[in-house]
Amino acid sequence: MSVILVTGSYDHEIRFWEAWSGICSRTIARSGESGQVNRLAISPDKRLLAAAIHKKVYIYEITSTSSTPLTCLDAHTNNVTSVSFHSEGKWLVTGSEDGTIRIWDLRSTQVHRTYDNGAPGKFYPFFYDLNDVCVHPNQGELISCDQAGCIKQWDLSENLCSHELTPAGDVPIRSVSLASDGSCLVAGNNKGKCYVWKINEEKSDLPRYQAVTKFSAHKKYLTRVLLSPDVKYLATCSADTTVKIWSISQNYEFRQEKVLQGHQRWVWDCAFSADSAYLVTASSDHTARLWEMASGETVRQYNGHHKGETPSAAVCCALHDGAG
Repeated sequence: MSVILVTGSYDHEIRFWEAWSGICSRTIARSGESGQVNRLAISPDKRLLAAAIHKKVYIYEITSTSSTPLTCLDAHTNNVTSVSFHSEGKWLVTGSEDGTIRIWDLRSTQVHRTYDNGAPGKFYPFFYDLNDVCVHPNQGELISCDQAGCIKQWDLSENLCSHELTPAGDVPIRSVSLASDGSCLVAGNNKGKCYVWKINEEKSDLPRYQAVTKFSAHKKYLTRVLLSPDVKYLATCSADTTVKIWSISQNYEFRQEKVLQGHQRWVWDCAFSADSAYLVTASSDHTARLWEMASGETVRQYNGHHKGETPSAAVCCALHDGAG
């Protein structure tokens, strides 16, 4: 399988698609099971799919035809909102509305480490819901964002939170994205604003996160920010039904290049192709779309998510068309 395209939805189903034909090639039907599919991630070797479904993470074998997962990672006590593979595929990182980040050893399926995204309270600590977590390209750090408006860097070697950013007070940060070369960090909040930091070497005299710009991307709720693999573009998804594409100059100026229009409802998630030439999006209008970046046009639409006879919102997607 050279191109793996997967979507998940409120109908509890996970669907695999033939990217160019638009045909659904496999459905993981979770009949009788509760919980919507929140996030999806494909392992670097294209062997495994991790699906965050309510409080649990299910691991499926991509080449299998079975709807039975290989294993279930069960330790979070609330919605799992993010899931990412380590570059070697041996570890999985999850973030949850229970206020914890967990690192899982996929060989033993045990929790290897837990980070509490908390603050001391008067009588007991309280924990802030995590909205997104991503792995730094150096594989030694995690970046998280939460409902309290905080962005944190977690050092895996020292087992602690080493940096904290609060760009807009207590306005919740919805999504974070790290450049593939580790050069910059972008965050988007509930009010449609984006914040950008240049990432400097820890050994330099400059701050680790150097604020370089901020801008209003959408007037409505922002759901996802994602930097392209070549770090030339930023995609922002929103409740306003659009996806906006921003070009990035060498001195971190962000200019709106295109507005991808076609979805009829909220756009929840997106994923770039490995060459940054295509973008997949998932929407509450029951569809996913494949967009050509050069033209800004939809080149394929994926229909089929439904709950009974009722079409169901597609809320997450994953794409892996690079080397396995």
